[in-house]
Formats: sequence, structure tokens, C-alpha cells
Amino acid sequence: MLLNPSPVNTWFERISIMVIVLNCVTLGMYQPCENIDCTSDRCQILQAFDAFIYIFFALEMVVKMVALGIFGRRCYLGDTWNRLDFFIVMSGMVEYSLDLQNINLSAIRTVRVLRPLKAINRVPSMRILVNLLLDTLPMLGNVLLLCFFVFFIFGIIGVQLWAGLLRNRCYLEENFTLSSGMTLPAPYYQPEEDDERPFICSLAIHNGIRSCHDVPARREGGRTCCLDREDALYRQGLGLSPEPLANGSGAGEAIGLCIDWNLYYTRCHTGSTNPHKNAINFDNIVYAWIVIFQVITLEGWVEIMYYVMDAHSFYNFIYFILLIIIGSFFMINLCLVVIATQFSETKQREHQLMQEQREQCLSSSTLASMAEPGDCYEEIFQLVCHVLRKAKRRSAALYYTLRGKTPPAVGGRGNRRGGGKCERRASSFQAPKNIPLSTPEQARPRLSAT
Repeated sequence: MLLNPSPVNTWFERISIMVIVLNCVTLGMYQPCENIDCTSDRCQILQAFDAFIYIFFALEMVVKMVALGIFGRRCYLGDTWNRLDFFIVMSGMVEYSLDLQNINLSAIRTVRVLRPLKAINRVPSMRILVNLLLDTLPMLGNVLLLCFFVFFIFGIIGVQLWAGLLRNRCYLEENFTLSSGMTLPAPYYQPEEDDERPFICSLAIHNGIRSCHDVPARREGGRTCCLDREDALYRQGLGLSPEPLANGSGAGEAIGLCIDWNLYYTRCHTGSTNPHKNAINFDNIVYAWIVIFQVITLEGWVEIMYYVMDAHSFYNFIYFILLIIIGSFFMINLCLVVIATQFSETKQREHQLMQEQREQCLSSSTLASMAEPGDCYEEIFQLVCHVLRKAKRRSAALYYTLRGKTPPAVGGRGNRRGGGKCERRASSFQAPKNIPLSTPEQARPRLSAT
């Protein structure tokens, strides 16, 4: 009678998954910033759980090595997931060894985040998904190569058309002089102090939407300034402050009596800064790729399009529409098609592999062949059962030897009795003597002629 050790394997796998889930919970409950030295009760309890989990993983690795062997195609290190488990256990051993020597190496601690990956090999559906991702890498490589060519073409177009244009700002007119007591708020016009939303103008050689004549009037204290430079010089001649609101004097009486310096930012010139801390520009191919990637993600692409349209031409929107259609819609859907196609093939292959394993398990009647290939827990259980049966037979043989009795035959009583009866019947049966044997022709009945 064959034993069925599958419940042991099922329960052991469930315990392993529970330990992995517990490890995820303990890793999420760590608070290293609040308790660096780990002196609180909470941190001590979490460390105790972590030590228990590490011991469990280490014992699991040792059991698999004993059951499967270490090196070889069908041994422990022959499987990719087992090599990952081996790496996790060895890194944990190094971590605990360094802790004993009071050496804190945070890079080794980061390997703990790989422990939840041990659950992938225990969940068949999750393993199929991981194999799907690995199988789609060659086909996705071709898609990524196509994406690279798309990025390269659009990047070259952007560099050739708009290199340096996002640096355009409205500066003061040439030969502009200031009298004593007057200060400019900025060397060029900017709507905000942080320059996150700059006023990008169009040069005279281009046909952009925005020019320096579109600069709005200056506002201070919630009021629009109404003075120009001549008014300020006249006030200085009278011994008054050129800008009453600048120093806070007469704020209630001289509402709007401030100089509108924005009237003199009339010269569009290429400066030295790009929008968003020099991150958005087409000055070289690398920055162009960054902008293209941001446009494909559909995050903030409208603002970038307006920058280019303000600096160069209104018809630059065609570039961004084509980029979104090709990059955001076509390329992403192409990746999804590749993944969907490969998913059906991977699922069919995994199903065929499981079918072959079932047929291989049912092809032999031995106890060792009933376990699924690569299942070390069932093999260990079978080994223990085999050792116990062998010890039982040897103990029985030793007992009969000491008592001076003959041990019973292995075949059993029923077979031995049945065999004796057959032998007695065969020996007692004798053919009658002096009976002539007839040939087939003689044994046939003769038909008389009618």
C-alpha cells in the first residue's frame, strides 16, 4: 500500500506562506528613525520575530539541500528561485555576523526586502506571471528598440528647431540708464520670483505667439503701478521718493504711485536659464529625451507645448500631437499586445509542463516516483517511511533469529498456501497410459457419402 504524503507538503507550504506574510508585516512595522538604537520593547519584539523567520528560512534551505542535493541540474542550486533563497539566507548570515561584531552595514539590511519574493515560487499563478515577464523580455526588447528610434527622431527634430529658445526672456531696452535712488526688481521680466512659470518671448526671426509687448503692467500691494521713469525723475526733482509704495511711506494716500518697470522690458533676448530649474529644454539630445518622456506620460505636456509655441511658432502643436499618438497610444498598446500574446503562450506551456509532470508521477508504482519532481518535502517523508519499514524488517529478522525460528516468507501466507495446492495438484495429475493420441485429421468426424 502506498502512502500519500501530499498533506504534509500542503501544510508545510501553507506554513511557509504564513511565515513570509509575517515577515512582510514585521518589515513594515519597523521605525528606524524613531528608535535608532532599538532599545524599545517594540523593536526588540520585531527583532525576535526577524530572527525566528531567518532560522525558519535557513532550516528550509538545509532541508532542501539534503533532499535534492546541492549542485546539479535537478539539485537545489539548479533552480533560479532556490538560488535567490540561498542568496537571501547567506546575506542574512552576513548581517547577523556583522551585528555580533557591532558593525552596522545598511546595504546588507536592504536584502531583507527580497524575502517576500519567496512567495512567488509557492503560488503557481504568481509564478506564471513572473515567467511571463521573463519570457516577454526578448520581444519587449524589440519594442524598446523601436521606442528608442522614435525618441531619437523626435529628439533630433526638437533640438534642430528649438535649441535655446526656451531661454528667451524680455530684457530692458538697450542703452537703458537708471538715476540714483532707482533699482530694478529683476534683470528681465518674470511673473514670479521662483521663475517656475517664466514669460518666454519670441525672437524677431521667429513667429511665436508671445512678444515682449505683451508683458502686463507691474503690480505692487495689489495695485497696478501707473508711473513711468519720467514721473519718477520729476518726483526726485521735487525731493520726493520716486516710489512711495516701495518704502511704505504714504501708502494710503499714494495708491498706484509706483514705477511700472515692465514698460521697459521690450527686448527679447536669449538668456541663461530654462524653465523648471533648467530641466525643460531642447538644448541637447539628452534633455530632449527627458522632455519627450514627460510628454509621453501625459503629465504637464500642455505647458511645454505652450512654451514652444510662444517661442517659435503656433504650428508646433503638430509635433506634440504626433508624439502623443505615436508614443503614448501606439507604443504602449504595442507593449500590451506583446504581453497578451506571450501570456497565452506561457500559460499553455506551463499547463503542458504540469501535465507532463503528472504523467511522470503516475508512470511508475514506486513510492519515490509518486512525488512530484522537485518536491523535497514528500521525498523526505518517503525516506523516513522507508527507513522505518527497513528497521521494522531487520528487527523482526533479529527477533526470529534469537528465538531460533524461521522467519515467515515475504510473499505472505495466502501466496504460499496457494502455491502448495497448485504444486500438489500438478504432481498428482498423471495422464492415462496406453491411450493413442490422434492427429487432427483423425479426430475429425468422417462424413459418409450419401
